[in-house]
Amino acid sequence: MTPVELSRTVLHAVRRAVDAGELSVVVPSRAVVAPPGPGGCGDYATNIALQLARPAGQAPLRVAEVLRPYLAGADGITDVVLTGPGFLNISLDGAASAAGLVGEILNQGTRYGYAQSAHGDDDPDGHRARIVQLHCPRDLRAVVVAEVSARLLRSQGALVRVTAEGFDPAWTSALGVRVDAVGIAPAEFPADVRPVPSPASAESPVDVRPVPAPVSAELPVNVRPVPVPADASADVLALGRDAGRWALLHPAAHDRPRTGGEHLVQREGNPLFRVRYAHARARAAVRNAADLGFTAQAGPLADAAPELLAVLADHPRVLAAAADHRAPDRLARHLVAVADAALPFLLTVLPRGGEKPSAAHRARLALAEAVGAVLAGGLSLLGIDAPDHL
Repeated sequence: MTPVELSRTVLHAVRRAVDAGELSVVVPSRAVVAPPGPGGCGDYATNIALQLARPAGQAPLRVAEVLRPYLAGADGITDVVLTGPGFLNISLDGAASAAGLVGEILNQGTRYGYAQSAHGDDDPDGHRARIVQLHCPRDLRAVVVAEVSARLLRSQGALVRVTAEGFDPAWTSALGVRVDAVGIAPAEFPADVRPVPSPASAESPVDVRPVPAPVSAELPVNVRPVPVPADASADVLALGRDAGRWALLHPAAHDRPRTGGEHLVQREGNPLFRVRYAHARARAAVRNAADLGFTAQAGPLADAAPELLAVLADHPRVLAAAADHRAPDRLARHLVAVADAALPFLLTVLPRGGEKPSAAHRARLALAEAVGAVLAGGLSLLGIDAPDHL
């Protein structure tokens, strides 16, 4: 069971409890699952009981007790333990969980971690898409951060418009960055006013009434990371699209970016190089396996690469958090963590010496292919190329 599937399982447990009359709440659109915090146990934990306690009119621990049997009986879950004020700590079938995670990544490809459409099957309660307007000053870094934040928000089902107070066309030619409009952003979105048509036989005047827009709207959000010094903008543009974007996106918004040539160095000390190199190694493993006559097939991985599986499983949560906080740096640092966990593992994928390809090799190859998909998808959201050869 993958984190996305586990989130759906948690929501299904809530829905079953509501249908049984044990809870009286509106089923939320999303349940957050994450690695357990201090004092927790198992593979994942969720705070859904704390989230539902107030609308249910019950204590969080009581809500957790209601949900526990519905979760414990789900396929792929081996144990559910309550801790703290009402956290549900969930243990999964390890072998099935790893195979399911890899299978889901291979099925979704570079879109792994994307939310389904707000009007799709994953939103049975009719929750609508968000409208978000990102507005930034005339600053190179702010424009790049706003554009990538828009990509992240769209990956989570939001409708996004990016505006800037000023824009230099050279930014597009050098870094490939674009905005939807340039100028002062409106204070709010205009009201959607629709006339209600009168019956054909009526002679009375048309009744004109404001009708709420079909989606919820957020006021414009100012994107203001620490700017690049005026005398360093040319240095960023000189780095080229990939290194220039990385230089602006990898540091947190409150940190000043480094704009030197260290982002171009093809060595392990360069985080961008490690991410792209890990992707190239993953793609090379797939090509070399084809030369040896075998292909990937998700399957049990025993105790292989637990840290790698953990960071891959965390990818959907990182995408959602990076979108919610307009923080592309979270995704950039996550890709570095994936690469650092993947590089040692990629050395073990192919048969050695006189070994013949086995089911274990096919399962490891599937994991390598999943690594390539996650890294390629993440780099694409940052607007950075993921080369197959490096």
